[in-house]
Amino acid sequence: MASFQPYDESLLSRLETHLKAQGYSHSTIDQYMAEDRRFLKYIAVRDIGIEGVKPLHVSEYLRCELRRYGRRYGHQPRSRTIWRQTRGSCVHMLLRIINGRWPPLPLPATPCDVLQQQICDHYAQWLFTVRGLAATSIHLLVREAARFVAWLGERVEERMQQLTGTDIDAYVISRAPSLCRRSQQSKAQYLRTFLRYLRIVGRVNRDLALCVVTPTLYALESIPSALRADEVQAVVDATKQDRSAKGLRDYAILLLLATYGLRLSEVTHLRLEDVDWRKGILTIHRTKTHSESYLPLLEPVGQAILAYLRTGRPKTPAREIFVRAYAPYRPLCQIYALIQSRLHAATVCPAGRRGSHAFRHARAVSMLSAGNSMKQIGEILGHRSASATMIYLKLDTNALRDIALGIPGEVKSS
Repeated sequence: MASFQPYDESLLSRLETHLKAQGYSHSTIDQYMAEDRRFLKYIAVRDIGIEGVKPLHVSEYLRCELRRYGRRYGHQPRSRTIWRQTRGSCVHMLLRIINGRWPPLPLPATPCDVLQQQICDHYAQWLFTVRGLAATSIHLLVREAARFVAWLGERVEERMQQLTGTDIDAYVISRAPSLCRRSQQSKAQYLRTFLRYLRIVGRVNRDLALCVVTPTLYALESIPSALRADEVQAVVDATKQDRSAKGLRDYAILLLLATYGLRLSEVTHLRLEDVDWRKGILTIHRTKTHSESYLPLLEPVGQAILAYLRTGRPKTPAREIFVRAYAPYRPLCQIYALIQSRLHAATVCPAGRRGSHAFRHARAVSMLSAGNSMKQIGEILGHRSASATMIYLKLDTNALRDIALGIPGEVKSS
């Protein structure tokens, strides 16, 4: 039997300090401390240092705790999945604090895996240093490159030198069944970028980007979906009735979406210094076009943001205006679930989009109906070109009815 090695109490002290700084409640802190104390005892008995913990050790610990739960209560948890997630999150929190990252990145298993990883890493570096792309774009491009490199198989370097148009066709065909036409086109653009990179660095002998064939998409061929004006108002009014901290936050967000037609990232990136209360100006950081817009801070929006800041927003060092309603109080990165919840509460069930773009499209329709020009609408929505705004013309059904051709009441055959 392994001898018991006492664990370092300072680890729990670091955990407690972190949880308090993040605003966790006393009961939640007690839960985390108790769970991680058991875990530290478990690895100490097995002579495993905290820095040497592997995902397998955590899985074995949870299985051991599950058996202990059964012996203590005489039955298994109602949901093993939820039980494992709850208990495991406590352990993962401790390991992230100690190791800086958890779970650890998987190490390449074979020399082929190492080579594939090196190719993707060099590609990511090239996209950043030479092309100057944003992190989000690099992530999408490298992910498709990694898929293509994995598809080439074990002899990746040799196969790259022998690549032909037939190979490119085979890969595109293998990807097609799981993608819609628009996704096929975007993935093809990512693949073309990677193939051009391979030609530049000399890993392929010729430019194979021209071999990538995808479905043709026509300008303005799709019809964007939008909430009706009465649906937008119903959601906003229903949310306004919720005076909880979460309700104040959600109401301010929905007003921003409904009033300015902001994108998701433009809402989540909105910072405290972006609201100029004296001048009544709202600075919007257009993450898609890397520009800034200065919009008038309308009174209802300003009052909603102010109410949230005064009585709804938890204490946090974050500069972003909108943060999570529960600890840890980090900035919001997604608002789709929030919108879904508010649509459901207002009994609004749109047929199309149900995220922030449904409000964006609705705002475009209201501005079109009010007679605003394409230029004015583009400036409010943050479009870089007029073509990006043109798609919303198809949403103005009233204007389309005015120019519709009349249908003869009777057609006589000759």
